[in-house]
Amino acid sequence: MLSLLFTTTVWSQNGINSPFSQYGVGFSNMPYNFPVISVMGGVAYTKSASNMINPFNPASYASVKMESFVFDMGLSFDMATLRDKEQKSFDADGNVGYLSIAFPLTKWWKTALGVMPMSDVNYRTVNTSAINPGGEVSTIYEGVGGVSQFFWGHGFNIMGGNDDSKPQLRAGFNLNLLYGCDTSVVTFDFAKNDTTYFMDSRRQKNSSISGLTFDLGLQYEQPVSDDYRFCLGLNIKPGRKINIRESALVYTFVSNAAVEFMRDTIYPTDGNTEFNSTLQQAFTTGIGLSFQRNNMWLIALDATIAPWSGFKYESGLSHPIFGTSALRYSNNQRYALGFQLLGNPNASSYLRRITFSAGAHYESGRLSLQLTDGRDYSLNEWGVGLGASLPMRKGRSVLNISASYSSFGTTDLLRRDVFSIGISVGSCESWFVKRKFN
Repeated sequence: MLSLLFTTTVWSQNGINSPFSQYGVGFSNMPYNFPVISVMGGVAYTKSASNMINPFNPASYASVKMESFVFDMGLSFDMATLRDKEQKSFDADGNVGYLSIAFPLTKWWKTALGVMPMSDVNYRTVNTSAINPGGEVSTIYEGVGGVSQFFWGHGFNIMGGNDDSKPQLRAGFNLNLLYGCDTSVVTFDFAKNDTTYFMDSRRQKNSSISGLTFDLGLQYEQPVSDDYRFCLGLNIKPGRKINIRESALVYTFVSNAAVEFMRDTIYPTDGNTEFNSTLQQAFTTGIGLSFQRNNMWLIALDATIAPWSGFKYESGLSHPIFGTSALRYSNNQRYALGFQLLGNPNASSYLRRITFSAGAHYESGRLSLQLTDGRDYSLNEWGVGLGASLPMRKGRSVLNISASYSSFGTTDLLRRDVFSIGISVGSCESWFVKRKFN
């Protein structure tokens, strides 16, 4: 059913209110929550630098210089508009996008650790309809929570080291710990009705998620001449199943002023509210190509292909007390194209040391829903981004500023337009140098 998308009232709350986040484990902004990625439209698989951490291809960690410690942090401020054919609502929120560090273990082995939000559950919608005799019922859909990801990655210099004049081969992998919880609630609030026949009720589900995944990365750089370089990036996420612990409860209640009192438990009848469900990560392949003219410009293209987007959720609840989900899992494809005017770190003018970036992305099959007439409807996304990388401290550290816009869905159902401003700091410090004194 798509009744949750056709609502009469949309209420604002902490965080961005998105009815799309009710499906699966929530709505994900990855990789666009990284300002250095969003400025190029989501290009990620070929990106690497000594002052940034790119968890979307763990091979990039091998670019960290010896005797360096890298700290990378991103912040974002999002302004979102939800609209259909008749009305719209506005919401805004700011948050920390990610925190990460990287440092060398040996000359050829580098490691990185970090944490970032993987998905967000945040919605509240109300649908009011008339019932007989002479009353009405408000169906309130609410959800809050989300899933975060802690990653521990390793990158290896297989060939070429960090010598730009030679072919370079880097490989790496991430171990990812997913953790989080969310609560979904459906409340039936009866008004102007005889409580002898109609009683307020609530259906509530709590989910606790904890599990491990991993992904593999590869980057190969080949000088074409003294001025040009070609790079191939590859990222593979093997399929992985994660068990999640959940509980469900259905009960009636009565309200007295601002206080609610539970009256009768409808489900479960045996008192055991807990059950197990699963999340299935799709086997995902990402490939990127870039072509660079040294200290002048770079153009890059990414493509990501998977049987479905994100994680496939399968409920272990024997009784479908929350109804049948409208979510359908369909082929997911994401394409991103980015361009950079590269700053020259040796330029005497500060303006010429700044890198300017722009890009665009398109994603099909990110979310597929079944309409009330039985047809499947695919919701797609497109977006653009631009920004600048401002060098600090003689170019070893960098401040990234980004602005991006994305549009998801359609006004025939519901469209989500988001304008985001992002700031990230890639700090590269020399922590492992042995000082010499005369």
